[in-house]
Amino acid sequence: MSTVIDPDITRARTLPSSFYTDQGKFLDLKRSFRKSWHFAGHQSQLAGCTAISLDHVEGLTGQPMLMTAGVETRCISNVCTHRGMLVSEGKCHKKTLQCPYHGRTFGLDGNFRAMPEFEQVEEFPSKDDDLPIFPTTVWKGLVFTGIEPSGLESCLEEMENRIGWLPIESFQSDPSRHRSYEIEANWALYVDNYLEGFHIPFVHKGLNESLDYDNYRTILFDGGVLQVGIASGDETAFDIPNQSPDFGLRVAAYYYWIFPGLMLNFYPWGLSVNLVVPLSVDRTRIVYQGYVGDESMLGKGAGADLDKVEEEDQEVVEATHRGVSSDSYERGRYSPTKETGVHHFHRMLTS
Repeated sequence: MSTVIDPDITRARTLPSSFYTDQGKFLDLKRSFRKSWHFAGHQSQLAGCTAISLDHVEGLTGQPMLMTAGVETRCISNVCTHRGMLVSEGKCHKKTLQCPYHGRTFGLDGNFRAMPEFEQVEEFPSKDDDLPIFPTTVWKGLVFTGIEPSGLESCLEEMENRIGWLPIESFQSDPSRHRSYEIEANWALYVDNYLEGFHIPFVHKGLNESLDYDNYRTILFDGGVLQVGIASGDETAFDIPNQSPDFGLRVAAYYYWIFPGLMLNFYPWGLSVNLVVPLSVDRTRIVYQGYVGDESMLGKGAGADLDKVEEEDQEVVEATHRGVSSDSYERGRYSPTKETGVHHFHRMLTS
């Protein structure tokens, strides 16, 4: 693990400011994203269509991709093997994929189908004319992909053990809950902010009323962090079955973070996904996607006003980026009771 961050949080100093401001470090970290799993989408997004383009995955990995329906859900290249044109943008509703540039067609499995004016080309077609298929894993309707990914198993095991009782596979994509923001801050600062509830009473007055701050919990696991928000008073909470390790708790929200920048926020109404997409050393795109399981729970509890919470988070993250970019700051210290998630992230980031 890391030699930059002491494993003992009581002795450790926080991430050096250069990790937020140095262009070289930014590019090295961004390249390392090829080794991680990333959220592609939920299978409900393929209802009524055969393929959707995954622009956020391109932003994370540099590889344009499509998520396609069929006997199995796949993530395949969105780059035509003829001249490099994007095969499809947005949603596709046809049973085959056709490049809009010169008409080359592919199956939803990525296999080459046809190409006009190529009758005289020798040794054609070959496997090189198929669209490459990327590793794909599906868990309860959630689809993950990557270039050369590893390390998702422990994350899925943790979620299966704790929230596997949720009918996530039956959640439905709700485009009205999808958002995209750009903030003037380094991506890791946004993750830092997400990984601690320490700031909630100071930054999120409304959210703080829904949560029992004193019983807020942080659980570390290989490859990620879980924060459990306990409902305050009679605020809305999950009806947790007795097979769950949280049976007897009034849980308002499960906040899962999976390295490097995937946030799965489970509320009684469903799932809100935050995708952190680094654009440059000082600019980040935050993509929100919403998947509804119980419409009757919308507008209640900790997941009631996510737009307001997001606006408040963006303000503090942008201000923090200005601070860490100054000569006045190099690094700080961690709260051993409130910032274990941040410490865990920094250890992973510098390992």
